[in-house]
Amino acid sequence: MPDTAVHVADSHNVIRVVGARENNLKNVDLEIPKRRLTVFTGVSGSGKSSLVFATIANESQRLINETYPTFVQQFMGQLNRPDIDALENVSPAIVVDQERMGANARSTVGTATDVQAMLRLLFSRIGSPHVGSPQAFSFNVPSVSGAGAVTFEKGGKKVKERRSFQITGGMCPRCEGLGQVSDVDLDELFDRTKSLQEGAITIPGYNADGWMVRGFTESGFMDPAKPIKDYTEQELADFLYKEPTKVKIQNINMTYEGLVPKITKSMLQKDRDALQPHIRAFVDRAVKFMPCPECKGTRLNEGARSSTIGGVSIADAAAMQLTDLAAWLETVDDPSVAPLMTGLRDTVASFLDIGLGYLSLERASGTLSGGEAQRIKMIRHLGSALTDVTYVFDEPTAGLHPHDIQRMNALLQLLRDKGNTVLVVEHKPEVIEIADHVVDLGPGAGRAGGEVMFQGDVAGLRASDTITGRFFDHRAQLKPATRTAKASLPIRGATQHNLKDVDVDIPLGILTVVTGVAGSGKSSLIHGNVPSFDDVVVVDQSPIKGSRRSSPATYTGVLDAVRTAFAKANGVKPGLFSANSEGACPACKGLGVIITTLGFTQTVETLCDLCEGSGFSDEVLEYTLDGKNIAEVLAMTAAEASEFIAKGPAHTTLARMVDVGLGYLTLGQSLNTLSGGERQRLKLAISMAKKGAIYVLDEPTTGLHLADVDNLLALLDRLVDAGNSVIVIEHHQAVMAHADWIIDLGPGAGHDGGRIVFEGTPHDLVADAETLTARHLRAYVGG
Repeated sequence: MPDTAVHVADSHNVIRVVGARENNLKNVDLEIPKRRLTVFTGVSGSGKSSLVFATIANESQRLINETYPTFVQQFMGQLNRPDIDALENVSPAIVVDQERMGANARSTVGTATDVQAMLRLLFSRIGSPHVGSPQAFSFNVPSVSGAGAVTFEKGGKKVKERRSFQITGGMCPRCEGLGQVSDVDLDELFDRTKSLQEGAITIPGYNADGWMVRGFTESGFMDPAKPIKDYTEQELADFLYKEPTKVKIQNINMTYEGLVPKITKSMLQKDRDALQPHIRAFVDRAVKFMPCPECKGTRLNEGARSSTIGGVSIADAAAMQLTDLAAWLETVDDPSVAPLMTGLRDTVASFLDIGLGYLSLERASGTLSGGEAQRIKMIRHLGSALTDVTYVFDEPTAGLHPHDIQRMNALLQLLRDKGNTVLVVEHKPEVIEIADHVVDLGPGAGRAGGEVMFQGDVAGLRASDTITGRFFDHRAQLKPATRTAKASLPIRGATQHNLKDVDVDIPLGILTVVTGVAGSGKSSLIHGNVPSFDDVVVVDQSPIKGSRRSSPATYTGVLDAVRTAFAKANGVKPGLFSANSEGACPACKGLGVIITTLGFTQTVETLCDLCEGSGFSDEVLEYTLDGKNIAEVLAMTAAEASEFIAKGPAHTTLARMVDVGLGYLTLGQSLNTLSGGERQRLKLAISMAKKGAIYVLDEPTTGLHLADVDNLLALLDRLVDAGNSVIVIEHHQAVMAHADWIIDLGPGAGHDGGRIVFEGTPHDLVADAETLTARHLRAYVGG
């Protein structure tokens, strides 16, 4: 009997996965210890995310949702049951992923974390002078008032009353709570020294002898031979802002309109991404966003800014770096708001504990990196009294300097020590080192992955013969010789965000790595200045836009070449080979599945019986190219397709996908299944066509296994050897060691950073510098 009791108790101390087949998993059976820190690793695309997020976390959240009444479930996002035989002993899962926070212009760090809500309550209670309720300090609530007559029945009689209302909000009326106003830079529209006949208008498509300009020169409102700088006040007003007016030009009735409203309608109000590249470049130059002159960028009206606590307004508090805000909160000592102050101080302290003390509450949430967004999501869980919860993290060290990784490790261990199960998808050896249990998936990526190659402790992983085991203690060495720069990009007086009037020359023709602790100003320096130069290709981790109908084949343009080849080989139209157009299966409309919505229960997707999941009609599948139909080609991996399509631009693009480590992706898989690192490398593959370009890569090692980093370094070398310049914003020591030149920012984050603390070769950094980067790189290459 005691043996049975012990067995039952032990069986509840593991999460048991039986027969997991989601995506590329191959009937995975697994036992994961509860109340321990488990790290899932393996080569990119081996199935880690499918196991942890799409299976364990998804099923846990789905089971929790089913406990709610059906009335509540109909308002919740429906989760499909993963392809799995059984998932036993799972506890409630909280997913802390790298999805960037919504880029809503009204969302800030303060509003996203509820700190702003607590500040609004604080100022509404003890701010002086008192200006109103908490909404009087909200930049999302306008001040409105109104009055009118209301008729209603009372005791069988109609009663008419006059009522009025007034809402006091904190929104700045000029910028409507956005903190910025846009204006058109007139000097980008025309050359003041020229006349219209001489081609003064510099807008794309406005040629001096074209109809667009003749509408101005022959309107009669201005002298077409006079330089614009010599216009009278009336002529300039008519030229720029005149309301639509009927005029006759060469006996043709036309509508004349000022230049600014004309281009506003034709260009500036259009979707930027839908514009042609040269028009988009003009719009980016012509439209200037500047802080609102009325609220000075604070988003708040004068009333909200007038109320202070100890001389500090809510706008001042929101603009403070969080380390300074924490110090100011300690000075607020009013017994009437003591419980509120306790919660506010604890939340702000969590920012500091998690390494985000350099942020301010007014920072727009859309400007946060994936790593910063993930750490902000952690804040609400650090002080939680909940235990026996499963926390799921997706590469929590993304965007972190080696110095900051130590702090993240401490936070993960803190969550575990409170009695929680912590599951982490991660590649960094520093995180794997602290794991109680390691699960290594492989052996390869995509179809070649999906199997558990090892599970056990870190010592066992080191001794194993898996790819992770072999590369676990692998360290890149400093290059024996570095390249010499051919030229440089001069940046002078950079002051974006926390940069302190930085002057730096970024060398060209070599591999330059820009590094420094999180928040030191790397992105501000590079993204804020380098794109203004010519031939700059920026490859970041922003999401690729697209629906479930989008795929690597459509995004890269490979499908266009494939459709053309099929059409030419079979003598039919290219549109026939699109599942989104003429070639779609009539039953599933090209999706390959039939979607049945069942109200408050999960949506069911069943394989289309007619096309058997291909998405194409039977007629289309009869056409072949070298023995393959269109569905079979789209089912190929990029590596297989590069051999099938042996020449042309499509082959070149596919070869680049293989070069960047995406040879395992199938051409037809949905774009929304790609990780942030995969999206970035896909964009890099498309952008690699240019020669003599300046490539800016933002943390390209995100999502890369230790073995894949060497492949990335070889790719960067090939880009440089082909005559390009590569600038990498990166924390990975292997990339730093491989660099020709390092620019290190710091010494700290926020207002403690923003300066260049080192410029030189990796050899010089390791030998002579004493920055945080130097210490960690010295330990890395010496390990």
